[in-house]
Amino acid sequence: MKQISKDAVLGPVALTCRSEETEPLREFLARVGDKWSILLVVTLSRKPNHRARFSELQKSIDGISQRMLTTTLRQLERDGLLSREVFPEVPPRVEYELTRLGSASWSQCGTWSIGSAAVGARASKQELPSTVER
Repeated sequence: MKQISKDAVLGPVALTCRSEETEPLREFLARVGDKWSILLVVTLSRKPNHRARFSELQKSIDGISQRMLTTTLRQLERDGLLSREVFPEVPPRVEYELTRLGSASWSQCGTWSIGSAAVGARASKQELPSTVER
């Protein structure tokens, strides 16, 4: 009996991750693929003007240490996903904001994931032939 590959049956679902459309998403996830980076980007995306102080971020993300927050913020700033602004006050006030790149990447990630969820939902409703390798 001839074996049918999973890619042949799921077609669009299997190929979605390999398309040119997903390249920006894959790049974005390569940069923010760790736990804390994703939580920081999500937290900033939900703040007014996509902007927050260090202490706000620390309170918003349960379990993150000061050192890990500092390290992750520096990495995201280096990658161009957020900017850091220091205000000349006593005590010093530092605010972090998603850059255009960070906002665009995050919104594209959301758009892609919604589309993929719809394609995946349609595919999961289809019955796989018993000859498909699982």
